[in-house]
Amino acid sequence: MFGKSSVILLVIFLISCSKSPLGRRQLIFLPDGEINQMGVAAFDEMKKTVPIEKDVKINAYVNCVANSITNALEGKLKGSKWEVVVFKEDGTVNAFALPGGKIGVYTGLLKVAKTPEQLAAVIGHEVGHVIAKHGNERVSEQFVAQTGLSLLDALTSNKDPKTRSLLLGALGIGAQYGVLLPHSRTQESESDKIGLDLMAKAGFNPQESVTLWENMQKASGGNAPPEFLSTHPSNTTRIKDLQKGMPNATTFFQQAKVAGKRPNCSK
Repeated sequence: MFGKSSVILLVIFLISCSKSPLGRRQLIFLPDGEINQMGVAAFDEMKKTVPIEKDVKINAYVNCVANSITNALEGKLKGSKWEVVVFKEDGTVNAFALPGGKIGVYTGLLKVAKTPEQLAAVIGHEVGHVIAKHGNERVSEQFVAQTGLSLLDALTSNKDPKTRSLLLGALGIGAQYGVLLPHSRTQESESDKIGLDLMAKAGFNPQESVTLWENMQKASGGNAPPEFLSTHPSNTTRIKDLQKGMPNATTFFQQAKVAGKRPNCSK
């Protein structure tokens, strides 16, 4: 029969299992308040260590796109407030969103995401990670794998610095520039689908998401690693999946236009 430890871990699994917005089973252990605090703390640390873009026009542009995306959120996140920061890193083609309502965009991304719609595709994708609780899922899995039954004590007592570092590391924060650890290919694909619908509901043409990844493909110069060596889907796979989801997204886009959602974001 099962030993005591196995029974406890089984109970943890059963009470912690939830489903992503697309119906996939997830191990979600930490309360939303806990994971939100981690996201806020990590974001605050980033602002101390990474240069912040001061250009008023660039900030207004990125905020316009990001706010249009977050204003389209539904469910528990509807009406939530988000902090948006543009980090001055021209060599970094990336953006991220963290639990706790935080969005970061690197200036390098603006060279590849050339239109408001393309930037919306990226930000929608990153916010999709938060909607699907991918950060919490990854922290929960990492924590269970690395600490086993000590998870119970860690979550019910004051966290020492070592435990806090483990949590932040699992969330993907803590590197010198706050670089996020890669999500799994499954999580990336989920966020692509969620982000596609989200940008459309915000009033951005979802077709531009395909153009974005074509730009990404060109920017990589063919140097991207093969898909099986990466946690990210290949650009080709991404484009095919986006095209599959385009009919639904186009419907949302048309509905947004009828409702008067026409984001006016210009560089």
